[in-house]
Amino acid sequence: MQRRFIFVIALNLGVFFNVLGQDTGYVFEKNIAYRSDSLNASDAYIGSRCVLDLYYPKDSVDFPLVVWFHGGGLKGGNKYIPSYLKRKGIAVAAVNYRLNPTVKAPVYIEDAAAAVAWAFKNIESYGGRSDLIFVSGHSAGGYLTAMIGLDKKYLAAHDIDADQIAGLIPFSGNVINHLTVRAEQGIPITQPTIDAMAPLYHVRPDAPPILLITGDREKELVGRYEENAYFWRMMQVVGHPDTRIFELDGYGHGMVEAATPLLVDMVKAYSKSILTESKK
Repeated sequence: MQRRFIFVIALNLGVFFNVLGQDTGYVFEKNIAYRSDSLNASDAYIGSRCVLDLYYPKDSVDFPLVVWFHGGGLKGGNKYIPSYLKRKGIAVAAVNYRLNPTVKAPVYIEDAAAAVAWAFKNIESYGGRSDLIFVSGHSAGGYLTAMIGLDKKYLAAHDIDADQIAGLIPFSGNVINHLTVRAEQGIPITQPTIDAMAPLYHVRPDAPPILLITGDREKELVGRYEENAYFWRMMQVVGHPDTRIFELDGYGHGMVEAATPLLVDMVKAYSKSILTESKK
């Protein structure tokens, strides 16, 4: 386990330069439907929420893709692209999904899996590679990332093997069970649970590479670092070869911009390794 210090000046410069002008050399397509049933006009909620925005490098090939899920407690939030992910030679699919109370678990996870399945089935038509798909998200998005990557049934419903994912990078996600899912079950916040709706329930040695990132344990949401640390430990116990955890000193739950450079580093390093191996 590692604690990580992030230099705010460097991050702010990155944000500054991204704001200066247009993302020339990149294409930004909005509100792409990722579920076939989203074409059903009788269900306007599916049509409005089961969409994603795709940002990708123009006139480029073999680029990696990050599927990014927003946070908001499974009750709110909207798709967006973290500024540090722009202009990195990386495609980003920023995903909306249906929310509580209109739907309840496991619908959120099913939507997340459908979005990732769309990426696997379509990214090559944009110039990317289906073996370079990484999944990430913040808070509730981190929970969705872990669930679809560890419980293989959600992607299997779309004929996708979750182990095809190049890497899972949840930011400050619940791994014991999500707070909203617990509330739906009538379980109070003071009673942590580990059941089939918890990523921790599905620890396995053959999962994709995992990078867990949380804020400072003294500034995070209650127990968020500690539950991720326990998840990290259990992945070691079951023999998973590539699970890492970073704690960002000085940052609370809103640590997306501080954590995103770690995501980019992993995507670039693992993509290079996969591309090199594929050419042998």
